[in-house]
Amino acid sequence: MKLGVFTVLFADKKLEDMLDYVKGAGLDTVEIGTGGNPGTAHCQIDELLESSEKRKEFKDKIESRGLTISAFSCHDNPVSPNKAQAKASHDTFIKTVRLAEMLDVPVVNTFSGTPGSHEDSKYPNWPVTPWPTEYADILKWQWEEKLIPYWKEQGQFAEDHGVKVGLELHAGFLVHTPHTMLKLREATNNAIGANLDPSHLWWQGIDPVAAIKILGKAGAIHHFHAKDTYIDQDNVNMYGLTDMQPYGEVQTRAWTFRSVGYGHSIQEWSNIVSALRTYGYDYVISIEHEDPIMSVEEGFQAAVKNLKQVNIVEPPASMWWA
Repeated sequence: MKLGVFTVLFADKKLEDMLDYVKGAGLDTVEIGTGGNPGTAHCQIDELLESSEKRKEFKDKIESRGLTISAFSCHDNPVSPNKAQAKASHDTFIKTVRLAEMLDVPVVNTFSGTPGSHEDSKYPNWPVTPWPTEYADILKWQWEEKLIPYWKEQGQFAEDHGVKVGLELHAGFLVHTPHTMLKLREATNNAIGANLDPSHLWWQGIDPVAAIKILGKAGAIHHFHAKDTYIDQDNVNMYGLTDMQPYGEVQTRAWTFRSVGYGHSIQEWSNIVSALRTYGYDYVISIEHEDPIMSVEEGFQAAVKNLKQVNIVEPPASMWWA
């Protein structure tokens, strides 16, 4: 597999400087934000859509350094009850798919989104318990009236443009587990799959290796983020895993995002990499850095070092011993 990085953590660097830095770290790919939560620091999408010359210049800057784009990312909430946010999110997604097709980028990453509880809602509603039954009723309405219709249309749009959609399994959004991922995929098409990030699985009590097996068997892993999570059991006992404290409250939070190898052992990351290869994913491992107690530089370099120890690069050998 190839190692890459989600370049949002280098938003303060110019495109060329960021690419030089990534190349100098020995990586192969970049995942670039096109809008929404990741921002547009390294990709002015409207300019690129309008000009073949600018697209060529953009692509040459990347490929001349021996790099490729693993994915474009526009994480947002396209089914938000806030109509302005939903429209902005949708418009950015459509533009991103079109740009991905033009630049031969195979995957667009985003969130599934979360609607409100009814047509006149002002805010998203994320039900996480079936009782009282109002919550189950809301969830059913969200899936049947909002989520499935939206992604049926967008999944077909992506397929028509030769692009896969990587939905990040993330709390706060309706697709956040292997089950919800497969449920939406079954109701739409195979262009819809996962941008699998183990950091969002661990704190839900989901074993990433097991999730890889489930989704890999279905061919439903389109992209992969490398980010770790440290779980503090003493704080879990106080706040539970649905801890609502700000991420900066590291001393008391139940769980905290960490750089690769600082939440779980290198052996566990070795198991993750092996499971990816075993169950059909042999594309890119894209580093995402959101560690609150490490600098960008140190956290990034630690992730690179630890992943290089366990990554599998070469194709498997024939079974000469059997």
